[in-house]
Amino acid sequence: MVNGIIARVSKGSVMDQIYLPKNRPSALGIGEYVVIAPALQKKQIMPYYYNAQKIEPIKAEIIQGIISNADAENIIIAGSFLEKGFNFDDIDIIVINGEGKAIEKYAETAFGLKAHIINMKYDTLRAGLNTDPLFQMILSRFASKERILLNIKPIINYKLLDMHLLKSKLLPEQFEYLNGKEKYKLTRNMIAIKLFLEGKTATIEKTNKEIENLFGKGAVSRLLENTMEKTLFTAKYKQVYRKVFNVIMDGISHAKQKQAG
Repeated sequence: MVNGIIARVSKGSVMDQIYLPKNRPSALGIGEYVVIAPALQKKQIMPYYYNAQKIEPIKAEIIQGIISNADAENIIIAGSFLEKGFNFDDIDIIVINGEGKAIEKYAETAFGLKAHIINMKYDTLRAGLNTDPLFQMILSRFASKERILLNIKPIINYKLLDMHLLKSKLLPEQFEYLNGKEKYKLTRNMIAIKLFLEGKTATIEKTNKEIENLFGKGAVSRLLENTMEKTLFTAKYKQVYRKVFNVIMDGISHAKQKQAG
């Protein structure tokens, strides 16, 4: 068996390289073929999957790599990255008590992915799940380093919902200028707020089902593919928006009256 040596990979201008000392085993001579392998293997961590068991092997490999190389108490990978198909445009990584920049760099270097990093603590995570339907949607499907118990206790913050809903207001006026993903996202966000106000948890599945109930079978696909007919859709959209907006305004008004009294 050939005796080996320990060397470090160095960054070069064109190619990275490994420097070997001249005083080394004869089997590692000039022109010899050698096998290069890590001296220390990082411990492989088995991710915990929530509502995302059936994903493509390449995505499972990426998740495994990010979680195993992350220096944080917990890592949560979510976003449309976990949806069916080879969509690598949107990968949200929530870093719990750790270094987000290092994870962002690793995702880009190892896999060429642009990650959206969100740094937070567990208290912030729980508060977001309790008060924010859009955050609930993000975490309706995820992979994580450690198991997370989603004990959601809804608290309606009407001002927060008003700010979220405002972003969806311009869809009818900007219909011709928005692409399919933008139309779907604005519609999805409005419907998630509607479900939350009705006392329902805003998951992606429930939100998509409600879009189909309100705008017709196949509405989600037509929005994403940018083939939705404008006139009927925007008329119904404005009607739904007005109802959700009125509920929020009533909630804000009642809150003010309660404070004044």
